[in-house]
Amino acid sequence: MSDPLRDHLRELLKGEGAHIPFEQAVADFPPALRGVKPPGAPHTAWQLLEHLRLAQWDILEFSRDPKHQSPPWPEGYWPASEAPPDEHAWDESIRKYQADLEAMQALIADEKHNLYARLPHGEGQTLLREALVLADHNSYHLGQIMYLRKTISTPEA
Repeated sequence: MSDPLRDHLRELLKGEGAHIPFEQAVADFPPALRGVKPPGAPHTAWQLLEHLRLAQWDILEFSRDPKHQSPPWPEGYWPASEAPPDEHAWDESIRKYQADLEAMQALIADEKHNLYARLPHGEGQTLLREALVLADHNSYHLGQIMYLRKTISTPEA
């Protein structure tokens, strides 16, 4: 029998329920618009995608590796450029994001990991807290990507 809380966390991370799934937010995002920042917007779609990937990777590694060292804030969590550096960068970022998301879901699903126990290398964080922070963070920035889609849309967007 599965644990309902673990199931709910995995669903939340996948974007099921009230949040847009990652795949839907980034699917077919026009390459020409990935580095566009409309007036008043703080970030481009590329910056948001890479920020999502980097922050998720950090949360995953912190959750499973006591020796993990987080990158410096904020520069370690944002890409250097507003646009992807080459034509493959967008797809590679998506691939890494999805792999890390699956790894976090597997970590949560594994009942040998206590969701409520403090991580011994943290400052009071638990696996449950990290999963909730990740879901919250991802949904916020996926919403920003969707806003960009609508703001800078072209006929092919």
